Amino acid sequence: MSEILKWRSPDEANENRPSRDEAMEAVRTLIAWAGDDPEREGLKDTPKRVVDAYREWFRGYDECPATELSRVFEDVQGYDDIVMLKKIDVESHCEHHMAPFLGKAYVAYLPTEAVVGISKIARVVEIFAKRLQTQETMTSQIAEAINETLKPKGVAVLIDAEHQCMSTRGVHHKDVTTVTTQFTGAFKDDAELRNRFLKLAGYG
Repeated sequence: MSEILKWRSPDEANENRPSRDEAMEAVRTLIAWAGDDPEREGLKDTPKRVVDAYREWFRGYDECPATELSRVFEDVQGYDDIVMLKKIDVESHCEHHMAPFLGKAYVAYLPTEAVVGISKIARVVEIFAKRLQTQETMTSQIAEAINETLKPKGVAVLIDAEHQCMSTRGVHHKDVTTVTTQFTGAFKDDAELRNRFLKLAGYG
């Protein structure tokens, strides 16, 4: 099993996690470092809220993509063409600045003898998005997880996202999006099939 599909149980993950109190104290330190008073009325409960938000934003570390893809349906009446999900919401945080990047994912695969529930593909995107990421790495991880678990004829992934580390800091360029793609199997080898995916996604 590849490294990205390995899953730690909550107990294993929590072995190396700081305590909730330690996490809240770290938030208080950052508030003070920013120049404010963590004990003033408006900020007293902020560490608790931030820690709760982090558990939601980064819950992907406690979830397993292989588990989501493990149940398949074999009665497909010979269907062997593209299965594609368009405009899956992507809500992630960049690993360089911990700033959000938001966009859409387009994911397709060519089934062999079975298909997976379409909601499971969206869940795989969500699992990898709910981790500290680069868009390039996440695009590759989604494709690899589907390819390794379902063993399809090919996988295609496209993500189009706006990065707030670029729009709200640094160069301050708004409305600039980043597009990344990853293709495996037939999508990588067959230019016509690859172009068909891009046209279905609205990028061809």
